[in-house]
Amino acid sequence: MAGLTIGDLAGRTGLAVSAIRFYETHGIVHPVRNAGGHRRYGKHDLRRLSVAMAAQRLGFSLAEIAAEMADLPDHKAPTRAHWTRMARTFRARIDRRIAALESLRENLDGCIGCGCLSLDRCALYNPADVKAAEGPGPRNLVAPD
Repeated sequence: MAGLTIGDLAGRTGLAVSAIRFYETHGIVHPVRNAGGHRRYGKHDLRRLSVAMAAQRLGFSLAEIAAEMADLPDHKAPTRAHWTRMARTFRARIDRRIAALESLRENLDGCIGCGCLSLDRCALYNPADVKAAEGPGPRNLVAPD
């Protein structure tokens, strides 16, 4: 059985061996074991890691990436349809993030202008902690209305 060693994969992707093992625990790559028990990767794993690395640069977590890759075939190259579906999902999430960032930018401009002296007009202000029921963190920032 041929295949790429974990060192080969590290050299081709620029990832540390430990990072590749970490990606493996998240289901991003699925090596097979040779007779000696060593991991062997296919060329399709190069593509899976490249997509995962690109998605991480876009701000997606490994859990989100792994969820999108869960339906992909483990030991062969994904089809164009698989990548198109993933791209559509990522694009929708990116569009929502862009909208949230634009809203935040506009609200921050207002806050910077007022110097936080007008809390009754601040879009980020949460009087009486009414947003606590919606979840942890600054709800007006992480889940704007």
